Amino acid sequence: MLNMRKTALVLLAATALPGCATMLTSEQSREYQSYEAKGLLVKEKNPTTGAVLGILPGGGSFYARSYGWGVVNLLLWPWSVLWDPVSGYQGSETINYYATKASLDGKMRKEFENLDDQLTTGLINKDQYVQQKHAIQSKYSVD
Repeated sequence: MLNMRKTALVLLAATALPGCATMLTSEQSREYQSYEAKGLLVKEKNPTTGAVLGILPGGGSFYARSYGWGVVNLLLWPWSVLWDPVSGYQGSETINYYATKASLDGKMRKEFENLDDQLTTGLINKDQYVQQKHAIQSKYSVD
């Protein structure tokens, strides 16, 4: 009876947990690839490391900062090796995506503030301001 409950728990977890890592949407995935292609991606976590650590009990989830799921995967090990490498990989990509967004937003905001200061102090005129603002937007655009 105990084995049957444990098997049912593992089957339930196998169907429910693959989505435990916060996956990127298709739009975010496209942005991620664009950031990577432009050399703008901030790499706080290595997705391959997250996947490899997923072989260890809860390792992928812990690496991807999903501590609650890490405990669950630790308790469900060795079955969690079926989904935790994926969670570690996807969680690492998600961390990198949001770190990149935050970094680029901060850099762009600083450049806009500097540009605003130049316009206010008369170092540039309105036409130059518009051109430089467009250049900054293009620099950080993922299109």
